Amino acid sequence: MPLWFETALLPQGWKNSVRLRLANGRIAQIETAIQPDPADERHAIGIPGLGNVHSHSFQRGMAGLAEVRGPQHDNFWTWREVMYRFVDRLHPEQIGAITAQAYIEMLESGFTRVGEFHYLHHDVSGEPYANLAEVAEQVAAAAAATGIGLTLLPVFYAHSNFGGAPPAAGQRRFVNTPEQFAVLMELSRKAVAGLPAAHVGIAPHSLRAVAPDELNAILPLAHGGPVHIHAAEQMKEVDDCHAWSEQRPVQWLLDNTEIDATWCIIHATHLTPAEASQLARSGAVAGLCPVTEANLGDGVFRTQDYLSCGGRIAVGTDSNVQIDAAAELRSLEYAQRLISRTRNILARHEGESVGRHLFEATLAGGAQVLEQAETGLRENAPADLVSLDANDPHLVGRKEDAILDSWIFANAEVDCVWRAGRKVVEGGRHIARDSVVAAYAKAIESVLN
Repeated sequence: MPLWFETALLPQGWKNSVRLRLANGRIAQIETAIQPDPADERHAIGIPGLGNVHSHSFQRGMAGLAEVRGPQHDNFWTWREVMYRFVDRLHPEQIGAITAQAYIEMLESGFTRVGEFHYLHHDVSGEPYANLAEVAEQVAAAAAATGIGLTLLPVFYAHSNFGGAPPAAGQRRFVNTPEQFAVLMELSRKAVAGLPAAHVGIAPHSLRAVAPDELNAILPLAHGGPVHIHAAEQMKEVDDCHAWSEQRPVQWLLDNTEIDATWCIIHATHLTPAEASQLARSGAVAGLCPVTEANLGDGVFRTQDYLSCGGRIAVGTDSNVQIDAAAELRSLEYAQRLISRTRNILARHEGESVGRHLFEATLAGGAQVLEQAETGLRENAPADLVSLDANDPHLVGRKEDAILDSWIFANAEVDCVWRAGRKVVEGGRHIARDSVVAAYAKAIESVLN
């Protein structure tokens, strides 16, 4: 059935009276300034679906469980200990149920593809499952059940800190040798082979978890696909890296690897101006997770400075303490306002909408590092799109860019979502919400009790 929108955001801007004809999961034809036919499914506002470039989906199950102050100065490192204790209770079926819950929430908020930074590989004892891709298959099953586009990013993890320090007990489920990891990559590709438009990249966890010789050994396993790595998230990490190498982590990567447009540097929170400029010139994307970064107290990425260097950005939900596409974009802007004590920072010039610029920048950056050759509402692009609820009071009277600004900053609601041409969210609810939530609740009850 063709889709007709009163207004839709196309690559050339907002257009009125837009019909999209879909075929084989793609947008086959776009017509504008055309009246609806009786056969058209009618909607008010159409925008492209966003990519979520960084997710640890199993962590959705621990959202809210790390908000009790400990006996010492709480930070990322104390939060990590809570996460390790949660991980110790998870079995594959529970991980799959939690992942499916996270994925329906992503779709309901306007994300249509996720980069799953997947590092929970082994059983609770740290022994490999007989099938190394046991948990990867659970992730793929969750994507199949919910319909979200999946870019699976198996994580290589070997050490607890720079210089090849042995892994800690809490990391035992993450650790592989390069040889094991090569097998895992092969099996992960098989795990997602049946999913429409699924991709597989590679994720060396961080420089503290991957030694230089291991990094060189595993990078060819990407087969030219995306490479995602945590870097410069916390100042302790930066200081430890400098003590090890006399360089900061992003500078080390720039000097010792061939960073290009396939790379996504996750967080990159603590960059010097020189690092920011050089990273921007590399063509890589900074994968920003502002809601998680705020929750963990990581710090604030200097988004305005990075964009002024020509840097490319995308957003991710990371720890999934909250899953909300608009909230990630809103948090990017609000953090800059708090630093500068001014407003409308991430618009490039007078008269430009902050929401439009953020939306289009993160749409492009997400597509780049999730291996989507084309994105947006254009012919032959995947039919990944979102309709906003025109009955939402926060959208009354809004036109064009004011629609995006009101979605992002006034928290207007998503109505429907299509992924690869299939409607998976209607009336703001995922079509499989009831069954997925029931399985999630059962899993969480068994984990916590």
